[in-house]
Amino acid sequence: MLHHISFGVSDIQKAATFYDAAFAPLGYVRVWADLNPGDHDQAIGYGPPGGGDKFAIKSRGSDARAPGSGFHLAFAAPSRDAVVCFHDAALAHGGTDNGPPGLRLHYGPNYFAAFVIDPDGHRIEVVTKAAE
Repeated sequence: MLHHISFGVSDIQKAATFYDAAFAPLGYVRVWADLNPGDHDQAIGYGPPGGGDKFAIKSRGSDARAPGSGFHLAFAAPSRDAVVCFHDAALAHGGTDNGPPGLRLHYGPNYFAAFVIDPDGHRIEVVTKAAE
């Protein structure tokens, strides 16, 4: 259904540091970047290596606003270990814990997820349904 999504961020370098580190365990990388100094439209696109972007961050300075309560974005993880590594990397690079890695049995017998809030207040889930 979705082709891609983007988040407005207040500090593109800070957000890039967070997403570069947090996405690495999931296998997502920068697939493009427009970081021209002074350009209000600085942005970075992330996705699978060799593919197009599925997620982008766009510099919006003080106009950046995270959606309110009730909104979150869930990213697919290849394994439970990747969920744990994402959570650890996110917290080490400016994220806030919003639910530690673990089974969420109310969503299914193999629903393993972690929840963080990025440096701009965006709520993020990382999930796998892989049995281990």
